Amino acid sequence: RTRFRFTVRPPNRPAGPRHRRIGGTCVADFIKVASAADVTDPGSMLVEVDERLVVLVHAAGHWYALDDVCTHDGGPLSDGPIDTSDTSIACPRHGAKFNVETGAAMTMPATKATVSHEVKVDGDQILVRLNS
Repeated sequence: RTRFRFTVRPPNRPAGPRHRRIGGTCVADFIKVASAADVTDPGSMLVEVDERLVVLVHAAGHWYALDDVCTHDGGPLSDGPIDTSDTSIACPRHGAKFNVETGAAMTMPATKATVSHEVKVDGDQILVRLNS
């Protein structure tokens, strides 16, 4: 597993959420967070997007992004193992498993989902759009 922590922000733009207005609604932009070669399969990488910690997961040829927090006790999911048989990542503290596609809590002691984010692959670039 590769661990990086960096802030993805274009030059000459202030920190904070990046949004564009479409038809009266604010829509967050997709932000480049990694290159495909940066994360093995299976593997994960910790990234910071607009001051939010996100674990980027590469498993069985697919890409996923979740908030890097176990909803049971706040543990870092990016430190946990990935299980490709059930598409999950486990909290290293108490073993709670989360579905990497939806963020749903799959096993105790976690009972609440963590936030999942949209991922888009553009060539070898991996982009993430944050959800609320």
